[in-house]
Amino acid sequence: MAKEQQELYAERIIRDPEIMVGKPVVKGTRIPVERVLAHLEENDRADLFAAFPELTEEDVKACLAYARAAVRRQRRPSPTTFHAQV
Repeated sequence: MAKEQQELYAERIIRDPEIMVGKPVVKGTRIPVERVLAHLEENDRADLFAAFPELTEEDVKACLAYARAAVRRQRRPSPTTFHAQV
């Protein structure tokens, strides 16, 4: 993962067992990263900002960077495992 990508979300995305049962949230809010991503999937950014006016463009970028990093951390199946599943 690129260092600047980690820095982007590390300042804005937190995990605290006392907030939303430890789900990653936008710092200073109770808005889970998962909810931001789901909202973006279903709506445009203008609707996202209307629904969550406390979010900034940088918060959204941090959520996307966090999601990208999470995908990269997942183990990729080996080519033989992938073909065996097909």
